[in-house]
Amino acid sequence: MIGKEKEENKALLEKSVEYLQGRGFDNIKVDLSGHERPKTFKSKARDLEVAADISATKNGKKYFFDISLKTEKSKLLKSKWLLLDTVARLKSNGFKIITTKGHFKFTDDLLNEVNLSNKEPIRI
Repeated sequence: MIGKEKEENKALLEKSVEYLQGRGFDNIKVDLSGHERPKTFKSKARDLEVAADISATKNGKKYFFDISLKTEKSKLLKSKWLLLDTVARLKSNGFKIITTKGHFKFTDDLLNEVNLSNKEPIRI
């Protein structure tokens, strides 16, 4: 998600956290007010800050999670995914996309556009 979409979809973020806790993830950090925030990455080229929506650990491995919802700012979302995927691969971490009903096709299309078709979105 991007910017103010996070506050608008707070319930989806909380549902995602519950889903991850049920799957054995711990040390969960969420990009919401009142919670510990995940690590932020800064783009030098655009003066842009990027953070995963959720970060968590499982079996000693760190994972970044991003929520995919339909948006008009798909170019920014694709850039965010590419950055998070690159950082995750460099540090041997994981990167996963979480989506929900009504957003599957949009998510699959974006993943194919940025050549991340090997990523299977988590459907909540």
